[in-house]
Amino acid sequence: MSEKQRRCPICGRAVESGAPEFPFCSPRCRTRDLANWASGIYRVPVKPDQDEDDGS
Repeated sequence: MSEKQRRCPICGRAVESGAPEFPFCSPRCRTRDLANWASGIYRVPVKPDQDEDDGS
């Protein structure tokens, strides 16, 4: 795999950095990734805010 190639985060196929669907290998993988975000499979971790918990 060359420096300009990466792996699709969904299926693992090699993808050139200039590909139209980059970083995905296909529209199908791009749509699956979006569906994962929309359904809550992917989440951004957040630490609770200390100021909200102290009751002041």
